[in-house]
Amino acid sequence: MTTIARGRRRTVSALVALLAATLALAGCGTRIGEGGRFGVVYMDAQGYYAGVRKGMQDEAAEAGRSIQLLELNAQGDASRESTFVDTVSSAKVDALVLSPVSETASIPAIRLAHRSGVPVICYNTCVAEEAAQEYVTAFILGNPVEFGRLLGDAAADHFLAEGITAPKIGVVNCEQVEVCVQRRLGFEEALFAKVPDAEIVANQQGSTIDEAVNVAERILTAHPDLDAFFGQAGGATLGAIRAVQARNKVGQTVVFGGDMSTEAANALVDHSILKGNVDISGIAVGRMAAETAQRVLAGDEPEEFVLPAPIELYTTPEDGQEWLENHPDGLP
Repeated sequence: MTTIARGRRRTVSALVALLAATLALAGCGTRIGEGGRFGVVYMDAQGYYAGVRKGMQDEAAEAGRSIQLLELNAQGDASRESTFVDTVSSAKVDALVLSPVSETASIPAIRLAHRSGVPVICYNTCVAEEAAQEYVTAFILGNPVEFGRLLGDAAADHFLAEGITAPKIGVVNCEQVEVCVQRRLGFEEALFAKVPDAEIVANQQGSTIDEAVNVAERILTAHPDLDAFFGQAGGATLGAIRAVQARNKVGQTVVFGGDMSTEAANALVDHSILKGNVDISGIAVGRMAAETAQRVLAGDEPEEFVLPAPIELYTTPEDGQEWLENHPDGLP
């Protein structure tokens, strides 16, 4: 067995042991979980997902009942996600709330939860449509096409104001998940409607900040006259900003991106690189997820499958400053 395999096995074993202990405690005469027990999976522990976690916890605390959240940071690992879902499904939690790691690889875990009688609530991402319709109770989603359309419209207005009629744009994507593909389609539709001679010269994956920096720098090397980046999510956006700074392209290459954070808000206040950012508040989505889980527990399932999360566009230094004032803890 390799060192990596042994390490992963130890991590999974520790996860199972921790969950078993937590679930045992919940059944030993304590009030923990009397108001409901929800398994919650975050794809990451930072940025948007940290906001989701805060929203979930705040809504649970304000419900006035003893709600227990059994939480996992899946770290983009479908096997880790699957182990957690297996454990909480066996424990018969009242609902499973998750942003699945993969449209396809996450299907077996979600199917298991459904067949174990555990209602499944997706947020931000979900499994493929056919499986989602069969196994998922509700999907909390900020319309990804509208998300992209708002950015594409803002980008087009910027280019027209600058007299740039044929801008060259590089995309740093997160298109391993379908919502990011939809964001690009909305962006392109709005952009080309106003600036028909615009050109997408590159579209490469860079979900994490470090990955996105490397990808954006390669795009700048291949296209030194690049006018703008479109970062489809938070890591892609911040990576593109840092690459523009590192390659001394400030004043030439601008960025339009997604997902607000303290770093993104400060970049918007500076306004020399980041010109527009669209955000779906993680805190708001977390609150919606906790509220939906409580409704399901009470037997009041949502009438609609897709529950729309609010989308906001930020384009000015004043917008960035206001966001910082409203989010002193930095959680989006």
